[in-house]
Amino acid sequence: MHGFTGTPFEMAFVGAKLAERGFTVVGPKLPGHADTAPALDATTWLDWYASVVAEFDALKSRCDKVAVVGLSLGGLLTLHLARHRGRELAAIAPLAVPLWLAPVRTAAIRALAAARRLSDRFAYLPKLGGGSDLFDKTVRAQNPALPVMPTRALASVVELMRVVRAEIELVTVPTFNAHAHQDHTAPFACALELRRRIGAQDLVTLDLVRSYHVVTLDVERDLLVERLGVFLQERLS
Repeated sequence: MHGFTGTPFEMAFVGAKLAERGFTVVGPKLPGHADTAPALDATTWLDWYASVVAEFDALKSRCDKVAVVGLSLGGLLTLHLARHRGRELAAIAPLAVPLWLAPVRTAAIRALAAARRLSDRFAYLPKLGGGSDLFDKTVRAQNPALPVMPTRALASVVELMRVVRAEIELVTVPTFNAHAHQDHTAPFACALELRRRIGAQDLVTLDLVRSYHVVTLDVERDLLVERLGVFLQERLS
């Protein structure tokens, strides 16, 4: 599952490499994504999670064992699914998960979402640099993510962060967590908290030193997918 304002393109490389290992792979589009900014702003985390559950149930009907891999927002949704459907999951891989943002950023997002009800001037927050947080400039130019963040939908992401952060200890599914030290979107400290608090006894971690936030596409993507592939083969075999 891809990230906020992203598309399945963010997961295509990982999905293709896992398919080469013999896995059945599905890379869904979250509601409101891969569309227009207004379409995304009309959705909330409840819509995104409902689509994840539907995709999970469909895949579970075809496969004996299922794992879920999610980037950023997709990672938050993965953790929430593991909390509520963990007994049906063989493994999860939350990647570059933003468990929280700096308090000043969170307050600003909520204020913008409230102001959005009064004026369309506050509907969209431009991304710094206008694109995704990727060190690889070539892939960054190819990535069809939205150049803005709809404020109401962004506030819903913040709400999902709060929900997931409160339930981490209840996630006991075997977990692979990768995060980049130079992530400018989800602080690396989020990974440290996740690893410290998660209830999973089977936990494998990968720290990336050159990548930025979109680790599934960035310069260490080959290392990521190799380690992830080995992890999943061991838990799903």
